Amino acid sequence: MPSYTAPTRDTRFIINEMLDLESYAELPGFEAASADVTDAVINEGGKFCAEVLAPINQSGDQEGCTRHEDGSVTAPKGFKEAFDQFREAGWGTLSQPEEFGGQGMPHVLGFAFEEFVSSANQAFGMYPGLTNGAVSALLAKGSQEQKEKYLPKMISNEWTGTMNLTEPHCGTDLGMIRTKAEPQADGSYAITGTKIFISAGEHDMADNIIHLVLAKTPGAPDSTKGISLFVVPKFLVEEDGSIGERNGVVCGSIEHKMGIHGNATCVLNYDGAKGWLVGEENKGLAAMFIMMNAARLGVGIQGLSQAEVAYQNAVAYALDRRQGRALTGPAEPEQQADPIFVHPDVRRMLMDAKAFTEGMRALCLWGALQVDLSHKAATEEEREQADMLIGLLTPVIKGYGTDKGYEVATNMQQVFGGHGYIEEWGMSQFVRDARIAQIYEGTNGVQAMDLCGRKLAQKGGAAVQAFFKVVGEDIAEAKGDETLAPLAEAMEKALGQQQAATMWFMQNAMQNPNHLGAGAHHYMHIMGIVTLGWMWLRMAKVAQAALAAGTDDKAFYEAKLTTARYYMDRYLPDAGALRRKLETGSDSMMALGEEAFATAA
Repeated sequence: MPSYTAPTRDTRFIINEMLDLESYAELPGFEAASADVTDAVINEGGKFCAEVLAPINQSGDQEGCTRHEDGSVTAPKGFKEAFDQFREAGWGTLSQPEEFGGQGMPHVLGFAFEEFVSSANQAFGMYPGLTNGAVSALLAKGSQEQKEKYLPKMISNEWTGTMNLTEPHCGTDLGMIRTKAEPQADGSYAITGTKIFISAGEHDMADNIIHLVLAKTPGAPDSTKGISLFVVPKFLVEEDGSIGERNGVVCGSIEHKMGIHGNATCVLNYDGAKGWLVGEENKGLAAMFIMMNAARLGVGIQGLSQAEVAYQNAVAYALDRRQGRALTGPAEPEQQADPIFVHPDVRRMLMDAKAFTEGMRALCLWGALQVDLSHKAATEEEREQADMLIGLLTPVIKGYGTDKGYEVATNMQQVFGGHGYIEEWGMSQFVRDARIAQIYEGTNGVQAMDLCGRKLAQKGGAAVQAFFKVVGEDIAEAKGDETLAPLAEAMEKALGQQQAATMWFMQNAMQNPNHLGAGAHHYMHIMGIVTLGWMWLRMAKVAQAALAAGTDDKAFYEAKLTTARYYMDRYLPDAGALRRKLETGSDSMMALGEEAFATAA
């Protein structure tokens, strides 16, 4: 039986010390986020996830969701009761606006809790997670009437939300969607079409489900420029806010998936369902991207989450399982064999996991702070920079974070040997659940192209130049510290590799766009490596200061410095190798004709 304990100590370190959340106390929403409050939220949130959500993760995976003949869906045993507790405790309200019933806390705390939820039970976490995405779209583009009608009960989690993009014939290329929205005399629209892969699309845990649906109005351009966004509730909502009659949307089936079995991934059939336009006609994609960007950050956290829970279980197993002897001689001569923890290859996998999870946690929480600052920083310049940086790094958090998260989960399964392949140990579920994060909310190939094809060039490269500047400043400062200087010098080399790769794109991608496409994945990973290195440099700086000042938790800070050194030794060199791959361009990749890929004669 797998176990989970929320990494509250590390989370408090990042929020209170590395990010120094209290230093933003003068900004709106931060005034209540004192160290005492944040610690209470982190500790109690971690306890809830470990005690309520984690125990039903494996059983939820084994049971899955059940669709009934009438199209209704029931979640696995224990999910509804857990969701009731989640709702009653107000966990979904943490960082939502007070105007609609939220607590108005910084997004940093919401992201921290989201990690705990996803590690404890990723399938469960998707129900409130998708609701948060739908809330963000309505907050940005919904009318005041729509906000007042839907948001209070979505934020309280009395109602949940979904996003409906994909159709059987189109996913990434949304310009091909066929779902129609016919205007009605009362100002509503009749929505007709089929949407697939709709996570949390039907279930029994909330009184209503508010679907956000992409569709085309009559005469709209047959491209992405003709897409509109509609709010389509499962049950119509009366003027007084009460639930009315059932709308014309039904779950036709639920998908049989590799993982996340506890979340209902639905085919939703819309048959003249009543919907209302959100924002402007033919501007739906911009509105949906607000939701997608929020979701992409959440998916990046899922990569971290599955890596973390898999890592925790692998450490426990490696300390307990005895096989062979240490290469330097028996570690425990009185025993028949040593714990596998002593073997360098096992230690390699565990150190890789530790360096990734702690670095990725820092990046996700730093990213959450940028989301806050993009809205609430004191000056327009600060708000613009925060917005540029989180916009630039969203595909990195999602793409690199989930690629490495899956890799770590797989390596942690490897630590178990044959037992990792047996379902009872739970490692298979972590690997299966982690896999989807590389695919949904835009595959990681799409993330790489978003980064390289759009984000690098935006505003004449202002975002990536801002990134180079802030990272370079931190490197320069760290080089003045004797302890940090070797870390900073390693980071300087890795940053130079990214800058050189960026320059190569500038010189070659215009000439042949395939060069950009062929190198985009490598570039995203270079930037992921550099960005996590930057986080480790920042954490090392804080740890070094704590040790110099004297601390009661010496072992924690020394471990931070050691892990920082490991990251610089073992992760950063890959930036140079990936740059060399990138600079080979696309010629050999695109040279073969289609017929050459056939293997059957």
